[in-house]
Amino acid sequence: MNKTIIININGTVFHIEEDAYEILKGYMTNVKRHFMNSADSLEITTDIENRIAEMFNELLLKEGKQVIVDVDVNNVIEQMGHVEDFEEFADDNAAGSTFNYNTGERRLFRDPDDRIVSGVCSGIANYFNMQPVWIRLAFALTFFFFGSGLLLYIILWIVIPQAVTRADRMAMRGQRPDLHGFKMNLQEEMSAVRGHFNNLQEEARPFVYRARDFAGDFAGHLAQFFNGAGKVLIKIVGTMFLLAFFGMAIALVVALVAFVGFGQARYSHLFPFSIVENYHAYWIYISAFLTAFIPVMVIILVLISAIFGTRSVNRSSATTLLIVWLFALGMFIFYAAQAAGNFKTRASFSETIKLKPTSDNVYHLTLNDVKYLTHDDSIRLNVNDRFHGMIIKNNDDDDPEPRNVNINIVQSDSNQPELVEEFSAQGPDYETALLNARNASYLFVQKDSVLQFNSKLMRKHDEYWHAEAIDITLKLPLNAKVVVDQNLNDRIGIDGVNVYECKETNKMEKATSAIFVITNNGMQCKVDTVVTMPTAKQQDSVNKAEKVQAIARYRAQIDSLAKRADSLSRK
Repeated sequence: MNKTIIININGTVFHIEEDAYEILKGYMTNVKRHFMNSADSLEITTDIENRIAEMFNELLLKEGKQVIVDVDVNNVIEQMGHVEDFEEFADDNAAGSTFNYNTGERRLFRDPDDRIVSGVCSGIANYFNMQPVWIRLAFALTFFFFGSGLLLYIILWIVIPQAVTRADRMAMRGQRPDLHGFKMNLQEEMSAVRGHFNNLQEEARPFVYRARDFAGDFAGHLAQFFNGAGKVLIKIVGTMFLLAFFGMAIALVVALVAFVGFGQARYSHLFPFSIVENYHAYWIYISAFLTAFIPVMVIILVLISAIFGTRSVNRSSATTLLIVWLFALGMFIFYAAQAAGNFKTRASFSETIKLKPTSDNVYHLTLNDVKYLTHDDSIRLNVNDRFHGMIIKNNDDDDPEPRNVNINIVQSDSNQPELVEEFSAQGPDYETALLNARNASYLFVQKDSVLQFNSKLMRKHDEYWHAEAIDITLKLPLNAKVVVDQNLNDRIGIDGVNVYECKETNKMEKATSAIFVITNNGMQCKVDTVVTMPTAKQQDSVNKAEKVQAIARYRAQIDSLAKRADSLSRK
């Protein structure tokens, strides 16, 4: 049974036997005595103690024990080296030995002593034992490959640790972490510092002179360029920018006149102008115009001053323009926030329509191209007098408003088909949003097996856009056949339905519709098991037969008409 004590090596606590502690204490006393005359004696002895602590931790972890014994201390001393051996090595080295002591394992660190930005390049160079200039050149070249070099440099900057302690710097250069290595590293640092101070005065003057000469030559050539061709080039580029900003100013003035001078009513029903309420539309347009026009005019004045050498905007005028611009910007933000408040809340309601079942369980979904007119629209257009007996077509292809009709076809729980319409809209509060949704209307017509859908949701003539939308759920019985018209699929969003893909699957690209079937997995494209395509010869024979049949029909009709004419002439 041996006596153990607790020691602290630079913040790390160890349990060590008393005999082992005496050996370690004598070793560290010799080390401190040897380095006491060095300029960095405290730093180097601290680094040596840190290295010894690391070796003790490795031994304890490797052997799974908790106490350091004398054998462990002797092993660490053998690896670190004795002071006497180190002094003999120093005498041999002074006598002319050229032994290279960089025989340790290199580790990758960022070099803080030889860095331009973070020391990544010099750290990589130390790891591969090469000059840092080549690594820096490689990063500079890869920078032009879409900035990949910069991205890689930032990643390495984050990942690679910096060499903080002397042991880190020694591991970075491949120096063995023992007494010899610490002494060699200290001597290299001291030699570098002395050499730097000795050569500083001699190297500073030539570098300053070269930098001064280079800067003077560069400034002279640059001035000659700007006084000659560069001045003309700058004026040409400035004139191009000036014309571009002039065009922007004219476009802004034309837009202001169009929306304010000729009345906002002409554009109030066009999206997105339908979003803006009428009572503050003028203020939004005017404030938006000033917010964009004033910076454009300032840029124009600055370009004119730079190109033609005229006087720039004085301070009082610039201050006035800045105040007007800030006021216009604030007014635009205020009224725009009020307009956006009309879309704060969304509300919806739904209603169910019972459909008439078909005898063959086939349903044709088509687009209703008849224009829906409200009572007010009929009176305004005088439909009874002007369009009596006529059908007004629905032509909303150029309507810029977002699509507001969506159809989802699902399996019905029974054999009764039905249509569920869910209307929704937005408003400043729930009640207003619900009323906006109620004011919208949608036209759906069933004619036997034909289901006709309008392409858009309608609202009252004087109502503004409030993001009205309708979601239609069409519930059809199992195994029902659904013939979807191509125009309907183009104008209305139908979930999970693509007429073009179904036609392509059945090799019927020229067809105007596609057939789908209601299954337990939803609506699926009906694929014919056998699809035959006639050859060119077969198609020619079919065309000839159709022509012969048509000629025969025409001849029969002519003969019938001739006989009737003869009978009438005899009478």
